Amino acid sequence: MKSQAYFNETGELPCHFTNSQNISLDELVVFWQDQNKLVLYELFRGKENPQNVHPKYKGRTSFDKDNWTLKLHNIQIKDKGSYQCFVHYKGPKGLVPMYHMSSDLSVLANFSQPEIMVTSNRTENSGIINLTCSSVQGYPEPKEMYFKLKTENSTTKYDTAMKKSQNNVTELYSVSISLSFSVPEASNVSITCVLQLESMELHSLPYNIDAHTKPPPARDPILWIAAVLIMLVILCGMVLVPFLTLRKRKKKQPGPSHECETNKVERKESEQNKKRVQYHVPERSDEAQCVNISETTSGDKSTTHF
Repeated sequence: MKSQAYFNETGELPCHFTNSQNISLDELVVFWQDQNKLVLYELFRGKENPQNVHPKYKGRTSFDKDNWTLKLHNIQIKDKGSYQCFVHYKGPKGLVPMYHMSSDLSVLANFSQPEIMVTSNRTENSGIINLTCSSVQGYPEPKEMYFKLKTENSTTKYDTAMKKSQNNVTELYSVSISLSFSVPEASNVSITCVLQLESMELHSLPYNIDAHTKPPPARDPILWIAAVLIMLVILCGMVLVPFLTLRKRKKKQPGPSHECETNKVERKESEQNKKRVQYHVPERSDEAQCVNISETTSGDKSTTHF
């Protein structure tokens, strides 16, 4: 008989003894052993006998008397294999075999959901993208792992080499795959990672890539620098021209000291002009005055002589 158990959980090892004769447990010896003949559990005449139990199984078992099933707790990968249960009658003449049954136990460990990671994004000059998909802590080893690319018009399967590693203690597997591909520019792409196990498939969440639009052409750095320099020249001109104009106007306007000196010169010239006007007599008038004076003088002299 085959049975399954999950890692770190509880497995069941059946015995299926019908006990049609309704024999008391006090008259029976029941025990289980593994494929290496190591005893997991022993019930001797109705009482547990831990002395014969191997240390690796101590504290890990419990017997269901109603179903004649041994429960093995904290299942590990190493617990997979074949087991046997034995039922003996303990009579006056010793042990008499009554029942024997074998069962095979397989152990499973659920892999984590596959996860897609981007190791390098596509660049402006290249439509190539690099992806990695990984799943960890599972058992047994998966059959395959692959990427599935879906566009509007097609679905493509990408098979790549599956990398695997196994933990030395737990014996659990971790697997991963990588893919480098060119993304179509004209359509959207949905990428899924699939992990194929013995009896089921695990799918990652889809990784979606929008249609690639080409970026605008890069600007010539020389032209860009020239444009910046022209703008700086224009700005400097807008600032310096008003400043120089204002400075030129200030130079043309006389200062306070110059105005004072100009006023003094003008006043002095005005006073000199007034004096010239006051003492200036026309030439004819001067001649007349001179004649009158001479006549008067001669008259006086004649008067003096008489």
